[in-house]
Amino acid sequence: MFRDRVKRPQLRVLHLRLAPLISFTDINIDYIDFTDAPDFCTVASTETFIGRASMDTAVDSSVTSCAAPAKGEPYLLTPGPLTTALSTKEAMLRDWGSWDGDFRAMTTQLRRSLLEIAGDTAGNYDCVPLQGSGSYCVEAMLGSLVPRDGHALVLANGAYGKRIATTLGYLGRRHTVLDKGDYLPPRGSEVERMLDADPSITHVVAVHCETSSGILNPIEEIAAATAKKGRKLLIDSMSAFGAVPLDVRHLQCEAFVSSANKCIEGVPGFGFVIARKNALLEAKGRSHSLSLDVYDQWDVMNRTGQWRFTPPTHTVAAFIEALRLHALEGGQAGRLARYAHNRDVLVAGMHELGFEPLLDAHWRSPIIVTFFAPADPAFRFEHFYDLMKQQGFIIYPGKLTVVDSFRVGCIGQVDADVMRRVVVACAQALRTMGVEHAAPPGAALEERQLLAQQV
Repeated sequence: MFRDRVKRPQLRVLHLRLAPLISFTDINIDYIDFTDAPDFCTVASTETFIGRASMDTAVDSSVTSCAAPAKGEPYLLTPGPLTTALSTKEAMLRDWGSWDGDFRAMTTQLRRSLLEIAGDTAGNYDCVPLQGSGSYCVEAMLGSLVPRDGHALVLANGAYGKRIATTLGYLGRRHTVLDKGDYLPPRGSEVERMLDADPSITHVVAVHCETSSGILNPIEEIAAATAKKGRKLLIDSMSAFGAVPLDVRHLQCEAFVSSANKCIEGVPGFGFVIARKNALLEAKGRSHSLSLDVYDQWDVMNRTGQWRFTPPTHTVAAFIEALRLHALEGGQAGRLARYAHNRDVLVAGMHELGFEPLLDAHWRSPIIVTFFAPADPAFRFEHFYDLMKQQGFIIYPGKLTVVDSFRVGCIGQVDADVMRRVVVACAQALRTMGVEHAAPPGAALEERQLLAQQV
C-alpha cells in the first residue's frame, strides 16, 4: 500500500576500502558498500544538492539502509536527540583525559571537520565548540556577537525564534521581533523594509529550520536582504546544519550555531559557533557570562588546544565517529538525500491514511514533519503517542497554537523502510483507538491555505 514508487537508477559501487582516499565535497557517489560495517546507514546514489530547488528533488536519487537500534530501544523520531549508530555509542566506552594530547587532537579534528562542512575554504571563519545544549550556544553567540549597544531584528515563526527574543531580553540587548505566528515564513522583502525603516538595527537573527512546525525558512533570501542593507546575519542552524546546505562561500553570515546531536548524528553534550574570525576578535570583553564567552573559549582553544572548563569528553569521542560516518555517507549531500527521502516516503504513506501535513512541499523541511491531528473525536494524542511507543517509535507533540497537531522526525539513523513501518504503526494505532479516518478538521486546511499564499 505504501510502496515507494521512485524509479531506481543503475548504481555504480564505491567500496568502503576506497572511502578514506577520496573527498566527498565535489564528486557524485552512487553507492557506498558498508557490508563490513553494518551498524550504520548505507547509501546509494547521492548527489551534491545546493539550494531549495535541489532540496525539493533530492529524493529522486536516494537509496538507503540503516541498522535497527542494537539494544532494541525505540526509534527517536525527534529533531535531536535522535537514534544514533551503534559505533557512535561504542565510541563513548573509553575514557579520555581532557588535557591529554590525544583529546586535544580530537578537538582540533572536530573543529577542522565542521569548517570543511561549512565550506570555509578561504579560512575566514573559525569553529568554537561550547559545552551544553544548543540553546547555550545560541545564548553564547548572541551575548558575544551582538554589542551591548547593538539592536537585533529577530525573525520569529515558532518557538525557537521566540526563544531568541527571550534570550536577548535576558541579555539586555535591544531587539525588534518580526513575529510571523506559528509557521508563516519571514521573507527577504520584509527584512529589507524593516531594515530601511530602522537604521539602528545592527544584526538580523534567523532560525534556519524552525522545528516547531518543520518549516525550512528562506535563509538564502534573508541573507541576501541582510547583506544588501549592510547588516550582519546570525543564524540558528541547530536542526539543519550538516544536512541542509549552509555554505559560507555562497551565503553571507556573521556566524551560525548548531549542535552535536542533530544532523551530524552525535549525542547531546556540546554545540558549536562558527563565526567570522574578525567577529570573534571584536567580541573580546563583550560577553555577559564567563562560561558562555565565545571569544575567551576561542582564544584559549587556539593557544592551548584545550577547552577552558571540563569538556564532555565522551560526547566529543562520539562526535568524531559521527563525523566519520557523515563523510562516508557522502557528507551534507548524502545526508540530505536520505532525510529528504525519509520525509517523502513518510508523507506519502501518511496521506494514504488520511493525514495531512501542515506544510506544502515548497516549505517542508527534511528534518521533521508536522501533521494535523484527525478530526475524529476518538483521536487523543496522548493515547496515540503511547500506542506508537509500544510499537517502537517515539514521536513529538505538536507546537501549533491554532490547531492540534503532532510531529514526526526524519533524521537520525532511520531510512525509508523505517518510515514505512512508522506509517503501518500509525494505521494500527488508529484502528486500536477506533479512529475511522485521519482527515483533519476544516479549520486546519484553512490554516494551510494561508501558507500556500506565501510561495
